[in-house]
Amino acid sequence: MSHKLLRLVFLLVLLPVCFTLFAQEEGTDDEDEGGAGAPIESDWSRIPTLYTWGDQNFCINLGLVIPLFFVEQNRGRQKKQMNLGGMGSLGYNYFLGPHLFIGGELTGMFASTVGENMYYIVPIGFRVGYQFIVGRFEFPLYGVIGVAPQSYDQRSYLGFFAKPAAGAYFRFNSDWSFGLGASYWWVPQWTSKIREGDNVSSKINIHGFFLEISLAVRYHF
Repeated sequence: MSHKLLRLVFLLVLLPVCFTLFAQEEGTDDEDEGGAGAPIESDWSRIPTLYTWGDQNFCINLGLVIPLFFVEQNRGRQKKQMNLGGMGSLGYNYFLGPHLFIGGELTGMFASTVGENMYYIVPIGFRVGYQFIVGRFEFPLYGVIGVAPQSYDQRSYLGFFAKPAAGAYFRFNSDWSFGLGASYWWVPQWTSKIREGDNVSSKINIHGFFLEISLAVRYHF
């Protein structure tokens, strides 16, 4: 199940990229056929200095996820049992004004453990943020809250997911911008299982914290 889910996530991430590239190529061919001799207009001249209500973009990120540390209730910080992981995500933003936006995102992440098993997580969340603009550079700050299906060694778990995130983009033309993204993941696992020991009976609740660093591309429309 986990392998099929991971493949589905990356297909969802890659298909919009292929579609937008194909659509852009078709539009270029049509312009060439019907606009011979027409004056050439710079793409940059059509980029607004500020966003307006209804502006949208798709965001695609590919990068690394670094496991930072894990904390268990009543036992404190635990030894890290997970290696460096990889991730891919597809996000959508809808602007409510010059700077404020809302949207959603779907992410797929995988990482191996020290026991040579694979851990998969597919966070799905709602995002809200604020974007600063300086010339051709755009700096979105946003937060994401949602759910995260997880699987490990034929076990599965559906839990809460949250992260603050930031990006830095260069607006290449009216359609595309490229940049970097970073976010701090909080992935708790709350269970009903009871751990006995150390003169304490407590539920096995563990909080995982991860750092995401990624390359990013946005398609504006």
